[in-house]
Amino acid sequence: MWHDAYGRLMQSRTANGMWNGRLSSSAIATSVSVFALQRIDSERYTPYIANGVKWLHDTMKADGTWGDSVESPSNMTATLLTYVSLYAVGQAPAQAREYLDKQFGGHTEEALINGVLSYYGRDLTFSVPILTMCALAGVISSWDKIPTFPFELATLPQRLFRYLNMPVVSYAIPALIAIGICQMHKKGGLLSPLRKLFIPKAMQVLQRMQPADGGFLEAAPLTAFVSMCLAEGGFREHVVTQHCAQFLMQTVRSDGAWPIDTNLSGWVTSLTGKVFSGSDDDKMALAQIIKRNATTDIHPFTGAIAGGWGWSDLSGSVPDGDDTSAALVALHHLTDGTLSVEVENGLRWLIGLQNNDGGMPTFCKGWGKLPFDRSTPDITAHAMLAMGLWLPSLQGDLHQAVEKSYDRMLHWLESTVQEGGWVPLWFGDQDAIDEKAPVYGTATVVDYLMQSGQKEGTTLATQQIEFLLACQNEDGGWGGNKGVRSKVTYTSRVLAALAHFRDSQWSTVNSQWSMASAKQRGWDYLYRRYQAGTLYKNEPVGLYFSRLWYSEELYNVTFLLHAIKNEEK
Repeated sequence: MWHDAYGRLMQSRTANGMWNGRLSSSAIATSVSVFALQRIDSERYTPYIANGVKWLHDTMKADGTWGDSVESPSNMTATLLTYVSLYAVGQAPAQAREYLDKQFGGHTEEALINGVLSYYGRDLTFSVPILTMCALAGVISSWDKIPTFPFELATLPQRLFRYLNMPVVSYAIPALIAIGICQMHKKGGLLSPLRKLFIPKAMQVLQRMQPADGGFLEAAPLTAFVSMCLAEGGFREHVVTQHCAQFLMQTVRSDGAWPIDTNLSGWVTSLTGKVFSGSDDDKMALAQIIKRNATTDIHPFTGAIAGGWGWSDLSGSVPDGDDTSAALVALHHLTDGTLSVEVENGLRWLIGLQNNDGGMPTFCKGWGKLPFDRSTPDITAHAMLAMGLWLPSLQGDLHQAVEKSYDRMLHWLESTVQEGGWVPLWFGDQDAIDEKAPVYGTATVVDYLMQSGQKEGTTLATQQIEFLLACQNEDGGWGGNKGVRSKVTYTSRVLAALAHFRDSQWSTVNSQWSMASAKQRGWDYLYRRYQAGTLYKNEPVGLYFSRLWYSEELYNVTFLLHAIKNEEK
């Protein structure tokens, strides 16, 4: 399987030396993009609107519903947004409305609003944009029942954002601004004359945050929500709105659909870097490519210092804890641990990101009020791996700072482990009842802690092996949780973790399970998938704390190669 998977991986390398992969086309991204272009200029963008509408109709399930990706089961968000988009062009299927009425427990406007708000809870990052699009399309008529976004807060210094109890997560400030301005335009109110005074400065903030290619976070949904609200809020011809439209035109696919994000080139290239087996010259060339993608200035989107890495080499990418750690790990493998300025800056960047509780968030330190911005075990353990690998090469103040940061992360992980393992932020399982994937989270943390080589971390990791063994399915594979359908992604992730343990070693810890048998059954499951031609079949995973779903064609390949590499050590 190694040769087949590695050959497939190398064939997908792009001319610039990176791997772009391919994200699944998304009903959510397509529906909101179609709607945004219609709101900006329906005549000018008629071909894009028509092609998008056709794709939505072509991918509709038999019961008139949609999932986030074509491989995903139906869900409320994808179906509601697609229904709204088609409603706006007079093509809304009655079956979709029937499904939504059942989901919300009624046909009334109040049922829809309460249903959406209840589904997403106190985090308004998704619920308010969804309801705003419903109001713009006329699916609901009451703006007063939609929570208000205080766009004025975005005019304050960026360093203060984490203290302001924002109703959205850190990456959604553009939506806060655009939706807030649109709401004020539609709803009015006694304070409107005063609030209008903040609009020019808020628009300056928004324009400063917009990347060169126009796409906020390289994400069609966020970009579309921003542009549809600006268009309806009196800024249809504004440079930000028009720049958003250009991004949507440039990222649409030939079949009329949009992916949830342009690509994950930085992330999948780093994943590849960890298993890359080229010559020394090839490794150094790839290392230089990764180094070039490190940020060199304070980032306008989050205010992050220079030195981190984002998920893509495109302008809309933002440095984050997971991608920075992945780049540092890949560089250690590719350069045989040769220290560089980029590595030192990356380690300092991670230290600066670390929350006061000791864990690692995604984008911004200290927000912590909402799930997305809290410390999370998978990103924390990834940072521990990066620091643990580079620690022996460091000296002086940086060595001390990294050592202290590692210890704080270890204590945080110790305090957060549960009987059911660690629940990750970025990977969910759409087949699980609660959509969570503690198998993936636990396997990832165990693998990272064992690779980091620090005694305390390996002790903590060993304590979670029993949970992973107990979750193995009858077919030998693993799903995101116990009893959930097996998948290549999760099985590969668990096997990568189990590879650090030998059967004789494990029997001294717990005699209930046979490590050798568990691993053999896992590899047999993967080999059967290989023989059946389904080893590389796309498997959606959760995005943004499992409320969106996407698949990436290189995940099965890179995760499998990583598991094989660990087993062969």
